[in-house]
Amino acid sequence: MLAALPFPDIAPEIFSLSLFGMEFALRWYALAYIAGLGLGWWLVARMMKRPALWGGKPPMTPKQPEDLLTWMVLGVVLGGRLGFVLFYNWDYYSQNPGEILAVWQGGMSFHGGLLGVMAGIVGYSAANRLPVMRVADAVAAVTPVGLFFGRVANFINAELWGRPTNLPWGVAFPSPAAQICPPEFGDPCGRHPSQLYEAGLEGLVLGLVILWGVTRLGWLRTPGRVTGVFLLGYGLARTIVEGFRQADVQFVTPDNPFGHVLRFGGGIDAFGLTMGQLLSLPMVGIGLAVLLVARKRA
Repeated sequence: MLAALPFPDIAPEIFSLSLFGMEFALRWYALAYIAGLGLGWWLVARMMKRPALWGGKPPMTPKQPEDLLTWMVLGVVLGGRLGFVLFYNWDYYSQNPGEILAVWQGGMSFHGGLLGVMAGIVGYSAANRLPVMRVADAVAAVTPVGLFFGRVANFINAELWGRPTNLPWGVAFPSPAAQICPPEFGDPCGRHPSQLYEAGLEGLVLGLVILWGVTRLGWLRTPGRVTGVFLLGYGLARTIVEGFRQADVQFVTPDNPFGHVLRFGGGIDAFGLTMGQLLSLPMVGIGLAVLLVARKRA
């Protein structure tokens, strides 16, 4: 049996300081949000300076993405938090409503953030009389950047780790919960670094595919094409990686060790879908539908 790779000794806080008796700290996860949103804004602004990418006039001026950023921040934070509350832990928060807005305690949902961003795109576009689908394409084109940073930060925080494995790249995450494994996986127990799987698929691979399509194939000239590819690509990537992620503890029971929220059959080995898969599979269907509509309009 191969020994698990040791988890890199990286502190979750980049730095901390005391001011007026209060502690302030910059954590990797916060930096990931700042870097993802900031770089995304910069890239969208750059895209608005290249009419050739759009086959004519871009949907926004180079200054407008700065205003759009405010809507995106609100969509990501509010949508991400409410998505976590509603999709993953409603039983708890319905009994403790005062903690719903306690974002600093952790707990964000990508799918909730996506819904928040979509609402922000629609609201901003309507307020400024902009073409919704073209604005959505601009945002979708840069979203993999933020996903990459976010998943790497998940890894640094040693959270959202994967299922136990004896594969040579299994990582021995340091938390006591991560070391609760069946004996056949050894001590220390190695787990799939599923955060890095997602960073690679949802971030790097999907980002490169969209970059290639935008710069080489002119995808931005057809409204909806980039949005459709993003929804399809993310939905597939997340559905696959969910098979390697550790189950959400709130959904696990003795006869449902994989935390399926939709099950087909009974018993421990019954086939089912996790919450992440249940929320991601519709993205695949919606992405395909958007691509079909875009193709007809091309």
